[in-house]
Amino acid sequence: MQPKVVKYSADKEYFFREGCFINELSNSLEDEALSIARARVRPGETTRWHKLKDRVERYVILQGYGEVEIGDELPQMVSEGDVIVIPADCPQRVLNRGDIDLIFLALCTPHFTPDCYIDLSEATA
Repeated sequence: MQPKVVKYSADKEYFFREGCFINELSNSLEDEALSIARARVRPGETTRWHKLKDRVERYVILQGYGEVEIGDELPQMVSEGDVIVIPADCPQRVLNRGDIDLIFLALCTPHFTPDCYIDLSEATA
């Protein structure tokens, strides 16, 4: 791995089937140990029930507030500065309870790949 600065580009944001907007800030084969994405959930929206196969995920709330559900835990309110730790293969979803976008960083170890995403909403539908 070589030292580098990866510049933020707002136009790289896309809508992901999970139900939120994603901007992959750092996710490459050069650094398979970690990926960092900026996630954005619109007011009143909820991400789909899902889990990440063999990936530990951490959310760092940057803006807004919402409710997070992780596994069998009771729903918990989260807001700016909170860190949510989600074990590998653990069901999860996030609801934006505010009137502005809920924005958080999603850090995955090892790095996120599309094939690790498992939509549990489809499995139970």
